[in-house]
Amino acid sequence: MKTSLFHMQAISPVHVGVGQAIGVVDLPIARERAANLPMIPGSAIKGVLRDSFAGARELQKTLFGPDQISKNEDSHAGALVFGDALLLVLPVRSLVGMVSFVTSPFLLSRYQQMAKRCGQSGLPNIPDLTQENNALVTDTSRNITRAGAQQRDMLILEDLDLFASKSPDAEAWSKWISAQLQDEEWQQHFHARFAIVSDAVLGFLADTATEIRSRIRIDDDKRTVAKGALWYEENLPAESILFGLLGFDQPFDGSDVDTQAAFLAHLQDPDRSLLQIGGKASIGRGLIRILA
Repeated sequence: MKTSLFHMQAISPVHVGVGQAIGVVDLPIARERAANLPMIPGSAIKGVLRDSFAGARELQKTLFGPDQISKNEDSHAGALVFGDALLLVLPVRSLVGMVSFVTSPFLLSRYQQMAKRCGQSGLPNIPDLTQENNALVTDTSRNITRAGAQQRDMLILEDLDLFASKSPDAEAWSKWISAQLQDEEWQQHFHARFAIVSDAVLGFLADTATEIRSRIRIDDDKRTVAKGALWYEENLPAESILFGLLGFDQPFDGSDVDTQAAFLAHLQDPDRSLLQIGGKASIGRGLIRILA
């Protein structure tokens, strides 16, 4: 099986949910069980991409398997394997520069390991951030402010005050990640607001800095909120970046299609540059770019 990395960029807030929950947030997003980090299940990604092949039924059947099986001889597996999309960069409110694109050594280490398994080389080093109140930024960071009696460089994210240091590791990772998204204008914006924080800080922000929106339903007769019709939804913020693994197997329907070439050519079609994933599509949630 051939393998490749895919990258996903949220263009609008994304709600890939797990149903109702008992807690402050009625409709939370999907998270990893152990790390409790936001993620998007591979099954959701497969469904969205399968639907994008609706105009090419035979190729869709080869790559994803048949929609329905009327008899056993018609059954075969799809040739594509979709891993879960794991968090790589989380946009967080910053006191200076409006927003900071934040990652951590743990997230970068997972990404590096998966990239190496896919045959990539030359990835930047994983920085060692043992002090929880330290952060690494790029040389041209727009998120730095000077504060305190010693007027030290600070990165202030939400209500966290972090000591900021310019770092070649932050420079290298900023350039590497932004290059994967193939948008030169956006790369400059990303590079000036990129930061690496400790795993503890990233874990805290992943719990508290996602987007929570309140929703209501209006009673048609009274023109007030209907009884019980107030709820809270969690979203992965716009500009979040995720990554995952794609697998390309040989066709199981007897065809001679080059599954990797066919899939990537389809994905690079300008008409499919924007896809919708998850719920709340009618109010603009879930617009994403997938690049592989």
